[in-house]
Amino acid sequence: MAPAPEAARGTPFGPRLHAVATYLKTFQALSYERLQATLSDLFGLTLSQGGLMNLLRRAQGRFRPGREAAISALRRAEVVASDETGVRIEGCNAYHWVFRSADAVVHQAAPTRAASVVRAMMNGHRPAVWLSDRYTAQQGHGLAHQTCLAHLSRDVAYAVEVSDDPVPWRLQLWLNAALALAGRATDLAAATLAAKRRSLERQLAAILATPSACDLARDLQAKIGRARDQLLVFLTHPGRVEATNNACERALRPAVIQRKVTNGYRAM
Repeated sequence: MAPAPEAARGTPFGPRLHAVATYLKTFQALSYERLQATLSDLFGLTLSQGGLMNLLRRAQGRFRPGREAAISALRRAEVVASDETGVRIEGCNAYHWVFRSADAVVHQAAPTRAASVVRAMMNGHRPAVWLSDRYTAQQGHGLAHQTCLAHLSRDVAYAVEVSDDPVPWRLQLWLNAALALAGRATDLAAATLAAKRRSLERQLAAILATPSACDLARDLQAKIGRARDQLLVFLTHPGRVEATNNACERALRPAVIQRKVTNGYRAM
């Protein structure tokens, strides 16, 4: 039997089809079923869902050099932020992580929400500041830590809504002042920032020491008290460290949309 010709050993689909399928599957969040129908309607192509998965796997290799460059930039960064969200992969609960620095955004799928994902991604690098929410697995990875004030603001806003205690209301005013200062930190002199930081710290100390009969208010005082040294780190690095982790949440949003549209991913 004659050997198969070289042209028969590869894929019959060219780079443009690979590019179109990758674009529709990722940026437009089409499911495999809808992607099948789209390629059939637009180009008259009949592809099995397994064939589509193989096509996307071949395209994946084209992105590897860019991903490696992004990871390398992340491992040199002085400021790194992280976040994660749940996702279904291969029919199981998993997590979609995002890591962000000034020069790179890296997405990572993982079967776990544990700190081991962060350690594997950073490969021993400890940036000057790590920015995240209060989840334990995202703590302790930088020399200093900035807690996302937006997450705390949501917790405080809930307490203000359901409680008549003055402590949540005072905490809300304090967080609003800190966020307002974050918006103009680069416009102020270092001495001015230091003075405003001392003032905010004195105000917070008074709020945390206020007696309260409300369980929710006391829980907030304890939670914010534990994060006390992580709330105003952004003032030490004006323009380089953000007060919220909203940028990571925006980076995760397309993945959340993909999850809602397609109910998850077929392969890690």
